[in-house]
Amino acid sequence: MTPSFVGAILSSRAFFIFARVVFTFIFWGAGIGKIVDYQGTLAEMAHFGLNPPQVWAPLVIVTLLVGSALIIVNRFAWLGCGMLAVFVALTIPIAHPFWTLPEPEATHHFHTFAEHVTVIGALMIAAILCAGAPRAARLLQTGG
Repeated sequence: MTPSFVGAILSSRAFFIFARVVFTFIFWGAGIGKIVDYQGTLAEMAHFGLNPPQVWAPLVIVTLLVGSALIIVNRFAWLGCGMLAVFVALTIPIAHPFWTLPEPEATHHFHTFAEHVTVIGALMIAAILCAGAPRAARLLQTGG
């Protein structure tokens, strides 16, 4: 049984907005950081073989910021979750190819891979929750 004060917080519109802002911080924070250090972003794109970096950098920034915004405002949140999940999935072979690296570097990148898979799962859950309370409640009641 959920305590009433916890239930009140969890059913609060303000808390749901705040949760979406906090949840997407890693993405919109990275997008802002890439704008602030645009030369570093171009160098990062080139480092990972994303050429020409002048094309890839804006695409990455737009993906991070638009995907986050869609989730935060809860309009087409499923699309924002999908954008960010695909982005995270693509970073695995591009930036964390643990299967090609020697130890101990491989282990470090494997842990990052595992974290990325977890983030993708969280984005999947966020898409379900943002789709609406009745759908999410039905899934929770039936056990999925």
